[in-house]
Amino acid sequence: MRRLDTGLSIGELARRLDAPLRRGDPDTRIHALASLAAAGPHDLSFLASARHAAQARATRAAAVVVAPGLADEVAPHSALIVADDAQRAFALLARDVAALLARPAPPGVHPGAVIGDGVRLGRDVSIGPFASIGDGAVIGDGAVLDAGVTLGAGSIVGAGCRLRARVVIEHDCVLGRDCTVFAGTVIGADGFGFASGPQGWEKIPQLGGVVIGDAVEIGANCAIDRGALEDTVIGNGCKLDNLIQVAHNVRLGEHTAIAGCVGIAGSAIVGRRCRIGGGAGILGHLEICDDVTISAMSLVTRSIRRPGFYSGVFPLMDNAGWEKSAAMLRKLPQWRARLRRLEDTHGEEE
Repeated sequence: MRRLDTGLSIGELARRLDAPLRRGDPDTRIHALASLAAAGPHDLSFLASARHAAQARATRAAAVVVAPGLADEVAPHSALIVADDAQRAFALLARDVAALLARPAPPGVHPGAVIGDGVRLGRDVSIGPFASIGDGAVIGDGAVLDAGVTLGAGSIVGAGCRLRARVVIEHDCVLGRDCTVFAGTVIGADGFGFASGPQGWEKIPQLGGVVIGDAVEIGANCAIDRGALEDTVIGNGCKLDNLIQVAHNVRLGEHTAIAGCVGIAGSAIVGRRCRIGGGAGILGHLEICDDVTISAMSLVTRSIRRPGFYSGVFPLMDNAGWEKSAAMLRKLPQWRARLRRLEDTHGEEE
């Protein structure tokens, strides 16, 4: 665990959150963030759920960010910073600490990078070793391209973006401002477009691009395909986990979050503020409205027109209905045995 050399005072942390310090010395310094179980006497942790109350009672943390109703569950030696949404407050502090621990990439172009003709570089751009920038590409102010990044001809990377090692962005794709793309992700590869003919499969040229909005985060080893005719679009503020497949012509609404190993087939449209659990699948040409949550490993086989929580494979339905159906399925063996006994009894009576 990396630690802050000089640390931050508990009072300063409370001020950053605009949250009251209910207990403890405001001058005590915090050098790291940690879980309740792992925290030591110079660490900060958080308690947002009663499920972790036992850990909070035993924690050695110097301070705990805690929801108001759980303050009495924290060990008496820990200072208390009270926040209505303790988890979010802790995340905000984690972001501040990460910035203090960051090792900024030095501005400039590494001599091992290859820069094409007509490339436009913004101020304070950092381009790492073995990066390859295609002709006519544009890179905004303060963007960082780590080692081995490939940026295709005519593509645009907005200001403040960070592309981790070996990210590939194919030609004529656009990333907005302040995006982060992690190692191994490929943006703008051809969509899966083929037509069946007498001689086998004929490739359909993929003539669209990929357009990604501002403040989008894309995890490692994702694949986001370019559109066949129109662009594949990912809206502002979307967050994608690792190992996600977004097929051609898909459109993701703003601030949608998608967990790992999700597959979204071609031309599906996902609304704003949706949440899609890990391993879920969405069939092509479907529409999912705003504010929909889909449970992990669910298969979406029809469009969803109403906001809500959906689960299941057999078939997809609203979550409450799925839970009832799942409960009934668990009872099928005993119902089957009961039915056989009734049949046997009825047969004897006859």
